[in-house]
Amino acid sequence: MEQNDTPQTERDVAPVETTPSMEEMLKAAELKAQEHYDAWMYAKAEGENIRRRAAEDVSKAQKFAVERFSNEMLAVKDSLEAGMAVQTDNIESFKSGMELTLKQLSSVFDKFNIKEINPVGEKLDPHKHQAIGMLESEQEPNTVVSVMQKGYSLNDRVMRPALVMVAKAKE
Repeated sequence: MEQNDTPQTERDVAPVETTPSMEEMLKAAELKAQEHYDAWMYAKAEGENIRRRAAEDVSKAQKFAVERFSNEMLAVKDSLEAGMAVQTDNIESFKSGMELTLKQLSSVFDKFNIKEINPVGEKLDPHKHQAIGMLESEQEPNTVVSVMQKGYSLNDRVMRPALVMVAKAKE
């Protein structure tokens, strides 16, 4: 067999694999690290912006939460002032005006889900009632006999407990 001295074509030569140098690998890692750091800083800044906006929204909500209620209460105050300004000797006319104003106030309470707690005849509930005394009564012990001051709840949360007298067994 004759030895062929002709050079090999590029196709016949296996490609030489070159591994990247340490400097190239370090440079690529640094670029990747910088990308991750930039993305992290962006996410951190975005998180801070969201937190700040949420805090501002909460502050505004707290500041203006009672605005609607306050506007409704202004009408009740106007009615009371108008009633006080009327010069009349007729007590029935004055009482009629007060009843209308009370209806107006009750309407505002209904609009804002403020409920009256008037527990006469109910069992004492320390979450809704505050007992200020006990009376001997025919009623079952710890039953509300009389209400000294009505209580109120807002959206089923007690704002002010009812001040009550409760029954105690006769001796």
